[in-house]
Amino acid sequence: MKIQESGENYLEAILVLKKEKGVVRSIDIVHHLDFTKPSVSRAVNLLRQNGYITMDPEGWIELTDSGLAIAERIYERHRLMTQWLVALGVSAETAAEDACRIEHDISEETFQKLKEHIKSSQQ
Repeated sequence: MKIQESGENYLEAILVLKKEKGVVRSIDIVHHLDFTKPSVSRAVNLLRQNGYITMDPEGWIELTDSGLAIAERIYERHRLMTQWLVALGVSAETAAEDACRIEHDISEETFQKLKEHIKSSQQ
């Protein structure tokens, strides 16, 4: 199933928050992404309906296996693209912003080739 860019951003945010805090609630996503509570609530409900996350009665959010796979793929792209752009001389802030845009649109084939190239040039 193809997930929209906004969904990928939410899943990545949940993964990052989980790594930072150990637990995630909707309010954490609101603060992390600087979105409104209603926007996050709607997105969380859609992600849950589509099987990407679960939420317990207390509101704790967990990624499902399919949600985790997407989040890790996007997070890897984001980290690699940010590091690469910074290595090229782009400021860290601009690199992170640009990586966020690139990570959703780049094909898997191109990403893999860039990843190979970056790793080989670091050796």
